[in-house]
Amino acid sequence: MSQASSKSGHGHGAQAHGHGGIGLFGLVVGAIGVVFGDIGTSPLYTIREAFSPHYGLIANHDTVLGLLSMIFWSLTVVVTVKYVTIILRADNEGEGGIMALMALAQRCLPKGSRSAYVVGLFGIFGASLFFSDGVITPAISVLSAMEGLEVISPQLHNWIVPAAVLVLVSLFATQRFGTAKVGRIFGPLTLLWFLVLAVLGVANILHEPEVLHAINPYWAAQFFIDYTWGGIFILGAVILAVTGGEAIYTDMGHFGARPIRYAWYFFVLPSLMLNYLGQGALVLEDPAAIRNPFYVGVPEWGRWPMLVLATMATVIASQAVITGGFSVVRQAMQLGYIPRMRIKHTSRDTIGQIYIPAVNWSMMVIVIALVLGFRSSSSLATAYGISVSMTMLIDTVLLAIVARALWPQWRRWVLPLCVLFLVIDIAFVIANGAKILQGGWFPVVLGLTLFTLLRTWRRGREMLREEMQKGGIPLDAFIPGLMLAPPVRVEGTAVFMSSDKGVVPHALLHNLKHNKVLHERNVFLTVETLTVPYAGKGRRLKTESIGDDFYRVTVRFGFMETPDVPLALMSSCDQADGIHFDPMETTYFVSRETIVANKHRGMPIWRDKLFAVMHRNAAPANQFFRIPGNRLVELGAQVEI
Repeated sequence: MSQASSKSGHGHGAQAHGHGGIGLFGLVVGAIGVVFGDIGTSPLYTIREAFSPHYGLIANHDTVLGLLSMIFWSLTVVVTVKYVTIILRADNEGEGGIMALMALAQRCLPKGSRSAYVVGLFGIFGASLFFSDGVITPAISVLSAMEGLEVISPQLHNWIVPAAVLVLVSLFATQRFGTAKVGRIFGPLTLLWFLVLAVLGVANILHEPEVLHAINPYWAAQFFIDYTWGGIFILGAVILAVTGGEAIYTDMGHFGARPIRYAWYFFVLPSLMLNYLGQGALVLEDPAAIRNPFYVGVPEWGRWPMLVLATMATVIASQAVITGGFSVVRQAMQLGYIPRMRIKHTSRDTIGQIYIPAVNWSMMVIVIALVLGFRSSSSLATAYGISVSMTMLIDTVLLAIVARALWPQWRRWVLPLCVLFLVIDIAFVIANGAKILQGGWFPVVLGLTLFTLLRTWRRGREMLREEMQKGGIPLDAFIPGLMLAPPVRVEGTAVFMSSDKGVVPHALLHNLKHNKVLHERNVFLTVETLTVPYAGKGRRLKTESIGDDFYRVTVRFGFMETPDVPLALMSSCDQADGIHFDPMETTYFVSRETIVANKHRGMPIWRDKLFAVMHRNAAPANQFFRIPGNRLVELGAQVEI
């Protein structure tokens, strides 16, 4: 990959999401508001969690400096070098995220090969873990903000959980209205949040300037010398400072790499580090501050305003996670890993702003259950980290594949760095693995459950396609035979949707069998999803005439697009060899299969039944492909798998 291609990819991503007219400064402010919300709220709980009793740390000089040094170098190596500097170069035509990286890595490998299959497994497992991490973020962020109530007044302790639940319910309930208007204030509010973090940090550092020595990696090394191998488990708390690194890459398509880099290098990273150092200085000055060093470091007169600002910051961070979840689900849907779901567009101007009701309410139930089950951010911190560290590990593996295949000039220094990243990622996984029994089991179980659902749907679709092909009639042989004694032809255009270009759609056979008529024009339509975010105009539509007013048409969409089949077909009218589609004279025929599980075929019987349930509850074709309901005819078929 050349630098030129990387830049053009970013530009496309920005244009595609409606940011083409915004200057660099506006994109930087927007990126601060959306991209860094997750990592920006980590100071609320990271230092406090590191000194929680189960780690057994004593708040003395060497321990505090060692901890701060590990946080600084984790932010530097993992976030700054790995994600912001390197992985942001691995753009899939301007888009980022683990699904985009998986698609990019698969393009580097022979199609259908074993290695491409394994990369697909890695990517889907990573996406499942990313989603399971995403439901913890709103819970721990909002809870940690509400815990400021206890610092203000211990009598308010019992109000922490109800207040957190109220904020979260309000947040999810308003998702259906979209974030177009609210999003305009996200940037300035988060900008204020980071400025306050920096100011508080500087004010506290002035009391104990000694903490500035923590930038020296000597103190991190000394920490491991003092605690030997037991010191590795503190990484289970240190990782809380870098959660949100994957989200930086996921949101790249909204703003482009350059605004994100500028925001991180010159504003977000300095603000975060100043606040961490300030909290460390506070603990050095008064070890009792470890009960909640973030809020203790705020002057008493400013604690109520800080509580309000922290709540808004955590809501913004949660909002970014929720909308990121919508984007990942849509990508997985387009790539064929989950059933069709109803997607609602919440903005007329920005195609990237979508709302998926099923995902929204599922996330809300899980998040509220986490808050009610764990009841404190310290308890939730034990569940946080394992899915993040495993996702980061998968990112490193996929990055190495992409760098080796696509970056001949850079791989000489990127691949050795990938080895370093791999060592760090494995250390984080081991450290967080120790928290499995304390709560780390939750994201692992949720991730494995989601992975099973995604793989079951993918494999079930493959088996369904194979069964449909077994009794299929070759299209090229069928049409000449049909025209020897043609049925009655009626006016209009019939579009028969099929996943296999070479086989006669079952919907056509059923139509001939029951209605005994053939339309004036007949189109065999196949919808394909590309491994790029957006299908260019030249790749969108392919039309082929196969005689007697029969046509084979392929419509292609990128994995970031919402398929609009009628709109895509209308563009055929502008082509010299295209078909004239009159929306009022076009009827769409779709075959809707009823799945019957058979324990002697394919997957285990429980997965067959699971696939049947998922297939039965998939959104109707007219909703997913935006086909008018009054122009759609569904014809049923029973298939045994």
